[in-house]
Amino acid sequence: MGQFLYTKDDANIVTITMDMTGPVNALNAEFAELMDDTLAILKAESDLKGVVLASAKNTFFAGGDLNYMVSIEPGQEEDAFNFIERIKAQFRALEILPVPVVAAINGAAMGGGLELCLACNHRVALEKGVVVGLPEVTLGLLPGGGGIVRTVQMLGIQTALPFLLEGKKHKAPEAKALGLIDELAADPDELLAKAKAWITANADDPFAAIQPWDLDKKKHGKAHKIPGGDHNNPANAMFVSGVAAATFKKTRGLLPAPEQIIDMAVEALRLPVDRALTLESRKLAYLVTTPQAKNLIRTFFFQLNDLNNGGSRPAVEQRFKVQKLGVIGAGMMGQGIAYVAAKAGIDVVLKDVSQESADKGKAYSAKLMDKQIQRGRATEQAKEALLGKILATENASDLAGCDLIIEAVFEKMELKHQLTKELESQLADNGVWGSNTSSLPITQLAEASVNPANFVGIHFFSPVDKMPLVELICGKETSAETLAKAFDFTQQIGKTPIVVNDSVGFFTSRTFEAQLNEGAQLVAEGVHPVRVDNLGVAIGMPVGPLTVTDEVSLNLLFQVRDTQIKMGLRDPAKDQTPLGTALREFLCLEQKRGGRQYGGGFFDYNEDGKSIWPELVSQYYREELDISDADIKDRLLFCNVIEALKCFEEGVVNTVADANIGSIMGIGAPAWTGGYLQFVNTYGLANFIERCGELAAKYGARFEAPAIVKRYLAEGKTFS
Repeated sequence: MGQFLYTKDDANIVTITMDMTGPVNALNAEFAELMDDTLAILKAESDLKGVVLASAKNTFFAGGDLNYMVSIEPGQEEDAFNFIERIKAQFRALEILPVPVVAAINGAAMGGGLELCLACNHRVALEKGVVVGLPEVTLGLLPGGGGIVRTVQMLGIQTALPFLLEGKKHKAPEAKALGLIDELAADPDELLAKAKAWITANADDPFAAIQPWDLDKKKHGKAHKIPGGDHNNPANAMFVSGVAAATFKKTRGLLPAPEQIIDMAVEALRLPVDRALTLESRKLAYLVTTPQAKNLIRTFFFQLNDLNNGGSRPAVEQRFKVQKLGVIGAGMMGQGIAYVAAKAGIDVVLKDVSQESADKGKAYSAKLMDKQIQRGRATEQAKEALLGKILATENASDLAGCDLIIEAVFEKMELKHQLTKELESQLADNGVWGSNTSSLPITQLAEASVNPANFVGIHFFSPVDKMPLVELICGKETSAETLAKAFDFTQQIGKTPIVVNDSVGFFTSRTFEAQLNEGAQLVAEGVHPVRVDNLGVAIGMPVGPLTVTDEVSLNLLFQVRDTQIKMGLRDPAKDQTPLGTALREFLCLEQKRGGRQYGGGFFDYNEDGKSIWPELVSQYYREELDISDADIKDRLLFCNVIEALKCFEEGVVNTVADANIGSIMGIGAPAWTGGYLQFVNTYGLANFIERCGELAAKYGARFEAPAIVKRYLAEGKTFS
C-alpha cells in the first residue's frame, strides 16, 4: 500500500506528501483510507500552524478512478453516491481545518486532482510542467468532487461555466490568470518554500484558514459575495440562457453531462455550499451509469491512451524521428501535411510540377500563421521560423536524403506509380515511401516500388491542420519497421495514428461511404432530402449526409468508384443501395451537379447559404411515403456500425480501439456512441441483432447483423 508521508518542521507546519500505490495518485479506496488516517492525525495536533499538500509523483494528482466509475451500473447509483460523498467529506474536512492548507502543485492536477487543490486555501504551482483542468465533461461526467460548486463560488458563473463545459487543460500561467492558481514557482524547492512562506505570512490573519464561501456575517463580520452575483442577477440569467441554447445546438441533447453541468452551476449560485455539494454528488452518481459516459470513458480515456502509448505500434524497439520530409503534391492535402510537419520542427521539401504551384502550397502555411498572429497565438518570428522549414520546389533533386517521402497527388494509380518510379531513389537509406490515399490499395500501389517493404499508406484527413487522425495502411509486404516509422512520424507531428490492413477503402473511407450511400438511397426512395439531412444531424453527425456528399463532391466519389470498377475492386452488380447510386448518377453525370465546388449538388449555394435543389424534390419526394424518424435515424447510424463491424470481422482493422477512435476522429461518428464498435456494447448485442433484423426485413439484407455480433453474443463477449 502507498503512503501519505507526514512531516512536521520547526515552524509546526506539516507537509503531507502523497505517494500512493502505482504511478499516480488517484481518488480511490486507497486514497480514502490514507486521507482518513491523515485527517485524524491533523485534528489531534495541538500546535499546528499550517498544512502543505504535496506529491511524490511527477503528476500531482491524476483524478478519479475511472475503472471504478465505468463499473457502476444502473441501480447502483446509491453506492456511487456514498463513495463520492466519502471523498467529498474528506475534502471538506481538509478545508475547514482551523489552520491554512496550501497545495504545492508540482505536476498535472486534472479532474479530482484540481478539485483537491480547490479545497485548499491557497495554491502554488510550478510555472512549467503543470497543467490543470476539469475534463470530466469530455468523458460524459461532471466534476463531482466539488469542482462545480467551488469554481462558481471562486470565479462566478460567467467565468466558471465555460471552463467547466470546455474541459480544457490550462498551463499554470493560464490557470493563474483565470484565478485557479495563486502563485507560481520556478522549481520544486521554491514551490515548497513559497507554500510554507504563505502560511507563515498569514499566521496572524484570522481569515487565512477560512474559505470565502464559509464566511458568516454573524460569526466573522463579513460574508462572501460570488463574483458577478448570484442567481438573482439578471445578467447571470441571460448568460445561462445563452450558454444553454448554444450547448444544446452543439450536443443536440445527445450528451447529458453538459446539461447537468449547467444545471448544477445554477444551483451552486443559489444553494448553501454543503447542500450544493450534496446535489453535485447526486448528479455525478447518475451520470456514471449512463451509456454515454461509459462509451466516452472507454474510448476517449482507456482506448485513446492505449493508442497514444503505442498500442497498435509493432514491437520495434528503435524509435524513429523524421529529420527531412518530402511532400509530393502541393495541393490541399500536401500543403496541409507540409504545415503540420514544419510546425513540429521538421525540414520539409514541398514539391510540385511547377515552382508556382509549389509556392502556392507554401503560401497556405503563411496564411494559417497569419490567422494565428491575428488571434494572438503566434508571432511574426514564429511565422518566419516555420516558413523557413519549408522548401517549395519543382526540382526532384531537392528531395535527396529525405527520411520519409509522402506523395499526396490525385487518386490515380498510374500517376502514383509514375511518381514512385521517378522519385523513390531520392530517399535516404532505409527511407520510407508513404502514399496519402483514401481508397487505392497499398499493395497495388507498392508494385511500382523497388522496395515494397518500405512502402506504407499514410492517409491524412482534410483539413490536415485540424483533423487529429492519421490512418496507416499496411500493404501485403509492408514491414514492421516501416509501420513503426510511420507510426512514430504520426506522433511526431502531434496526430493520433490508427493502423489498418489493405482493402478497398480501408477502414475510414469504406465506413464513411456507407452513410453517404444510405442518405442518397433514402432520398431516392422518396424521403424529403431536408428531412434526411436534419435526421443525420439529430443522431449526432457534424452535418447531414447530403451536405457531406456535396462537400466531398459527387465528382470525386464517382472518380473513386469508376477507378475501383476498372481495377476489378468493385462489382456494380453487388451495389446494396442501387437507387441511391442512380440518383447520384442523375445529379452528377446527367445534370452536371458535381458538388459544392462545382456549383451545386443536392443543394444550391449562394451568398445567403444553401437551399435544396428544387428539381430534386419535385422528381423524388413522395409525400405519401410512410417511414418513421426512428427508422431513418437508425438506417443512417446502423449502416456505419455494420460496415465497421464487417471491417473488424474481416481483419481490415485489428483492434476495437483503432475502430472506435478512427470512426470518431476520422469520419465524424457521434461522440456519444464512443465509436461504432463501442456503440454495440451499450446498445446491447442482443438488442442490436434484433434491431438489425427489423431494419433488414423492411429495407434490405444490408442491415443484417454481421456474424461476429452473433458469435460474440453466444460467447458472452463484448467489443472491448
